[in-house]
Amino acid sequence: MGQVIQFVSKSERERIRLIEEARAIYDSIFPPNDPANEGQTAASTRHGDRSNLA
Repeated sequence: MGQVIQFVSKSERERIRLIEEARAIYDSIFPPNDPANEGQTAASTRHGDRSNLA
């Protein structure tokens, strides 16, 4: 079968790049939860859900 090629506008690619950059910065400040690190505070667990960055 033939391949489907999806057009992604320049502004959409820039939006995706900025989101990825923001997530990298966020992860450098608030590292992802590590199962070995069980002594977390309530403040650090609130930052675990990053679904609102999009």
